[in-house]
Amino acid sequence: MIIAENLHRSYAIAKKSIEVLHGLSLHIKKGEKVFLCGPSGAGKTTLMYTLAGLEPPQEGSVKINGTDIYSLNMAKRALFRNKTMGFIFQNYMLMPELTAIENASLATAVAGTEATARVKALLERVGLGDRLNHLPNELSGGEQQRVAIARALAHDPSIIFADEPTGNLDSRNGRQILDLLFELADEGGKTLVMVTHDPDIARLGDRVLTIRDGIVQ
Repeated sequence: MIIAENLHRSYAIAKKSIEVLHGLSLHIKKGEKVFLCGPSGAGKTTLMYTLAGLEPPQEGSVKINGTDIYSLNMAKRALFRNKTMGFIFQNYMLMPELTAIENASLATAVAGTEATARVKALLERVGLGDRLNHLPNELSGGEQQRVAIARALAHDPSIIFADEPTGNLDSRNGRQILDLLFELADEGGKTLVMVTHDPDIARLGDRVLTIRDGIVQ
């Protein structure tokens, strides 16, 4: 499903070029749960964003279901991303002025479809059936992340990218979120790519890819 070949990505910091991805290659199969691990600054998040079509590599290619995503122009790549991928972030990324159901419906709105019973059903599934019309500041951290999960799955993507999705939660809420995410991913046969610094969490997946010095070790 995801094939990355010879990825290079560097950033200019204080007039120095810092290479984050150094000829990195990987393959991820359909339905796999893959965890990206490694020390701080190793390039985990940069790699995930590059795989997701958000940060173009300076060299190399990323193919998803046979489509070279960086051969597409920005508009076509955004459309491909909206149809194929869902995103879950550590800090939830909810719109503060929108209710839970409105936030969860954002992906379907971007994809050009109406928010349907699927969005409500997802919010009920994640335990928020009685919180549909609550604003983010009326929800706990765990509840906000549940809204973010519903939003990521609302348009039925084949790939879910998650960047430290339990990093702002206590261990009990964090494990509940992971269990819920795994369950929903399994039911839809979805591919899950998650960044984590926690080796105990990483062991819950099918495969761990350790990123160090810009390559997979």
